[in-house]
Amino acid sequence: MLCLFSIISPPIALLLGVLTVNVFGNPFVEFNNKVITFLLQFSVVGLGFGMNASAAISAGKEGFLLTIFSIFSTLIFGALLGKWLKTEKKTSHLISCGTAICGGSAIAAISPIIKSNENQTSIALGVIFILNSIALFVFPFIGHQLDLSQKDFGLWCAIAVHDTSSVVGAANKYGAEALQVATTVKLARALWIIPISLGTVLLFKKQSGSVGTKIRIPYFIGLFILAMLFNTYVPETAIVAPHIVSIAKIGLTITLFLIGATLNVNTLKSVGVKPLLQGVFLWIFIATLSLVAILYFS
Repeated sequence: MLCLFSIISPPIALLLGVLTVNVFGNPFVEFNNKVITFLLQFSVVGLGFGMNASAAISAGKEGFLLTIFSIFSTLIFGALLGKWLKTEKKTSHLISCGTAICGGSAIAAISPIIKSNENQTSIALGVIFILNSIALFVFPFIGHQLDLSQKDFGLWCAIAVHDTSSVVGAANKYGAEALQVATTVKLARALWIIPISLGTVLLFKKQSGSVGTKIRIPYFIGLFILAMLFNTYVPETAIVAPHIVSIAKIGLTITLFLIGATLNVNTLKSVGVKPLLQGVFLWIFIATLSLVAILYFS
């Protein structure tokens, strides 16, 4: 109930979720996952009603080259790290894709293609969710310490934080401009699920000869764009837009609480050292690389 009030920030909501599941348990894990997906997509579309299309296009253009470079450098470095650490191949690829594109959504899209089993998928999701939780607290702190502008912080968040929920949560805490830049660039980044999925089909078919071919397309991004266009070009939208955005932010807070409620002690134990090390090293790599690029080359 506390998550319905603005006094509870997204990072605090996530922390409350972690505390709740480890003290009282969570008998509705499968229900949780379905609600998380719906609420996150609903919240992202709702936030579109608070954004301007011209500013979003400008942010997208500035982040385009950095997005391409970061995605492919992350995938290459992730493959090398996986071999060096001897991480199981499918788990390694899922962690790399989750870090490179959009966290749990990328893992959900890639796992049926490579036909990963439940354990491989769960380990990859566990690594991503753990690091997402840390990012929600660490990134705003680092941003303030480095005195990053809202625009630079939003771009950094979109590139270096895995999951859309944590990107939006961290950027929302930093400021309105950071939220707009981060959401726009992150959702544009999420569209790379399609070409990366196609590349995965070719890669794993060549290596193992057995892959799935069903590719999940993030259709809700289209609704986000429509919401943004309505807010920009339909004046009447201004009457309801602030209320929709407020509801969307509450939805995001609840989403992060539910994500926190998936991070129990068993999740931490099941991840294992090698996958976690791969995730941490890969995260440090992309966070440092993108921050240097933003500070000195943007």
